[in-house]
Amino acid sequence: MPSSPLFRGRRAASIENRHLRLTVLEGGGHIAEIVDKATGVSPLWIPSWPSIEPAAYDVDDDEVYGRGAEGQLLAAIMGHNLCLDIFGGPSDEEAAAGFGAHGEASVVAYQIDAGSDRLMMQAPLPEARLHVERHIELRDRIVYVREAVENVSATDRPVAWTEHVTLGPPFLEKGGTEFRASATRSKVFESAFGPADYLTPGAQFQWPLAPRADGGTADLRLYTTADVSSAFTTHLMDPSRTHAFFLAFSRKARLAFGYVWKQSDFPWMGIWEENRSRPQPPWHGRTLTRGMEFGVSPFPESRRRMIDRSRMFDVPTYRWIPAKTRVEVEYRIAVLSATSVPEVLEWPE
Repeated sequence: MPSSPLFRGRRAASIENRHLRLTVLEGGGHIAEIVDKATGVSPLWIPSWPSIEPAAYDVDDDEVYGRGAEGQLLAAIMGHNLCLDIFGGPSDEEAAAGFGAHGEASVVAYQIDAGSDRLMMQAPLPEARLHVERHIELRDRIVYVREAVENVSATDRPVAWTEHVTLGPPFLEKGGTEFRASATRSKVFESAFGPADYLTPGAQFQWPLAPRADGGTADLRLYTTADVSSAFTTHLMDPSRTHAFFLAFSRKARLAFGYVWKQSDFPWMGIWEENRSRPQPPWHGRTLTRGMEFGVSPFPESRRRMIDRSRMFDVPTYRWIPAKTRVEVEYRIAVLSATSVPEVLEWPE
């Protein structure tokens, strides 16, 4: 049974086939890497700062990981993390009670049962009264993921549920990494998002041309060339298509990397850009990322704000999980050899 007792100092498990190696972390359940064996490249982001188990985090670590509700998550984050049952920060009262950014699913401990090319992982979320289960299987160059969330309480629950996929170097390259997506109506985050935000707050637009605050537009199909920048935009995935997708392409790595999912399961995708803009710990102005975050909610925001928003573009901004009910979704991840975007652009169909 291929396994990795430690991955960058973290308890982990790995599965692999002749093309791919995938590693998940016990603490937080993050998909930390999906490596293309031919190139040795994983498109997923690995932070530059030291990573620790979420359970080992202490408020004294705030000097390392930053102060506030994001500290525990930042201490443990890698690659693709699950935001549940909020997408964004907690309310002041939730934060005072010890609830962190993006919910429990990214910081609880998972039980992992790994075989050679497939695994199952599961964890209870005690505060949210939910249970999470994920099955992952490698088939050739495609990763098949089946994810279930069960409401174990006797009350219906409104939840955010976002697959927080973050790309980083060497796959992510300024002015070099290209993106395609089945996005349509779009909106810029409604206030400044980071210290070097360059887009017009709250502006509505059609993918992929986002209005710049200084005039003109930014083409979101190409990663920025700016020295420093930050931004967040949200996108309604094409409701006329059964499946939604995003595709990222690195000419240098000669790889295409993408996800495909049912549009009805996750109608929204947020794009988060952090380009060496955050000076505070643990960022220290060194981080280059792009998040492609698909889920049931358009913006990272508090639970109260999510519920008060209710709908955007006449589409719900959260989903209900009824009492004592299990909800399942499926999505696929592809890591494909390619020399140009057109070679793989139609793979989701």
